[in-house]
Amino acid sequence: MSSEHSSHTPTPAKRSTVAHIEHAFESVVFASRWIQAPLYGGLIIAELLYAYKFLVELWEMVRHINQQEETIFMLGVLGLIDVTMVANLLTMVIIGGYATFVSKLDLEEHPDRPDWLTHIDPGTIKIKLAASLIGISSIHLLKSFVNISNENYEDIKWKIFIHITFLGSAILLAWTDKIMQKDKKH
Repeated sequence: MSSEHSSHTPTPAKRSTVAHIEHAFESVVFASRWIQAPLYGGLIIAELLYAYKFLVELWEMVRHINQQEETIFMLGVLGLIDVTMVANLLTMVIIGGYATFVSKLDLEEHPDRPDWLTHIDPGTIKIKLAASLIGISSIHLLKSFVNISNENYEDIKWKIFIHITFLGSAILLAWTDKIMQKDKKH
């Protein structure tokens, strides 16, 4: 019986080889997080494009300030706010996602370090994203209300429905995150 038992037990050399292969594979799996780095680089380029779009729209507003009605000017300002909110969303995803999924940011001593970076996790990123989407949706809805004479009422209904869906999703995300945080504490 003891000889049968010893034939099923891996030898130290086999154990060492398996452990080495497992460790090498786990290192590759862990290093795969760097595949996301170019994605964050692409989002930085998208944010630069949004900054360019903002400046172009602002310049057009400046050039035509005397010819614009107040309503058209307000719609332009809301457009600038919309672009800014999308840029904020991009910044949050880039910094939060990179710090959460790729590599820690060494910013402890940096004077401009965002406060939210100290307690960021995937749940927090999702809730912040949802809140940003609600803000962006609110701007689009407000633009529709301001420009109601040029809007199709069916389109406004759909925008309201989408906005309510964003609100409901954000509430559910926050509620789920709260439950998960409570479970972690217990």
